[in-house]
Amino acid sequence: MEDNNSELFLKYFVEIDILNQFEAIFKYANEGIIITDSDSKILKINPSGLKTFGYEKESEILNQKIEVLIPARYRHAHVDSRQNYNENPKARSMGQKMDLFGLKKNKDEFPVEVSLSPFSNSNGKFVICFIIDITNRKKAEENEINYRKELEREVEERTLILKEAIQKLEKTKEELDQSLKREQELNSMKTKFISIASHEFRTPLSTVLSSLSLVEKYSELKDGEKREKHIERIKKSIRNLTEILNDILSVNKIEEGKVSVNPEKLDIYALVHDMISELTGLLKPGQQILFEKNPSEDPMVILDPKLLRHILINLLTNAIKFSGENTTITISVTTQKSEIFIRIIDQGIGIPVKDHKKLFTRFFRSSNVENIQGTGLGLSIVQQYVNYLDGSIKFSSEVGKGSIFNVNLPRKVKPSIVE
Repeated sequence: MEDNNSELFLKYFVEIDILNQFEAIFKYANEGIIITDSDSKILKINPSGLKTFGYEKESEILNQKIEVLIPARYRHAHVDSRQNYNENPKARSMGQKMDLFGLKKNKDEFPVEVSLSPFSNSNGKFVICFIIDITNRKKAEENEINYRKELEREVEERTLILKEAIQKLEKTKEELDQSLKREQELNSMKTKFISIASHEFRTPLSTVLSSLSLVEKYSELKDGEKREKHIERIKKSIRNLTEILNDILSVNKIEEGKVSVNPEKLDIYALVHDMISELTGLLKPGQQILFEKNPSEDPMVILDPKLLRHILINLLTNAIKFSGENTTITISVTTQKSEIFIRIIDQGIGIPVKDHKKLFTRFFRSSNVENIQGTGLGLSIVQQYVNYLDGSIKFSSEVGKGSIFNVNLPRKVKPSIVE
């Protein structure tokens, strides 16, 4: 009998000790602890739980549904959730992959972390809820996210600044490369120019000097025919020098951006007639220039006469220069409502097909004109002047049969300064 009493006492003592430990844990735990029954009524809440939800006394929320501690917008969903849980209760965390919120007595909401542990005894089924206020953690996470965003923004800004700096450096490099290339081209052009100009000037100057000496000699001998012959040679040499100087001045104006377009009303038929008269002295024996036009068309245009004259004189002098004796050069002018078409046809040496693409390149001379004087500037200038007048120039040519140059210009252009 005494042994039985001892066992009962020991069992009672152990149970009392366990209860005391549970009470101590319940009372002094840092986590909020709530015990609910099978109907989710709050049966007990520890001091940390009261503090977490902003209550002073346990009696304020005892026997109320657990939803009293949940924001109103989540309550309906929570009822369904706890009913499902009660059908298969087990220890687990709530709200996986979603945010949970608690509701304080003063109606403030705050983020929480919740764990559930079911248990049962002779009095029924119960659930222990462990609740942690994670406001500080969320703030820390939010701060970390904001910090990362700020870092990403700064990195993006720095990257953008770096990209802009790289782009500026690349642009500067490109500009420097272009300037260097341009300088190299100019140096090359100067070298070519000096070489060509020295050769082209030397020949007519030598002719002038020798012819002047012979003119003096034949004047003394009263040989008028030979004297006139050498006077004509002097005139031709001077014309060649003038042509070279005009080309040089034109290139200089183009390079310095000093070419201005000054249109005025003019009779293009009259202008062509005047030029043919001027060029008569350049014609070789038997050469002639034919002018084809339609008298019924309106010859009045509004163009820059200086640029137009330079274009046509250059094309006509080339036709004369590269055509032989007893050949015909034809210039035709067709006027339409808004355009004019000028065609110059010669029966000269023609241009090799391999040289067609380079024909308008500065200083370029066709491979079959080595023995004919020229700077290689004329056609490049013509193309520039045609462009200034908003026109176009095309050609076709066959070696041994001649060339055809077609110039298309508007009837009217606006004044401008070309840079």
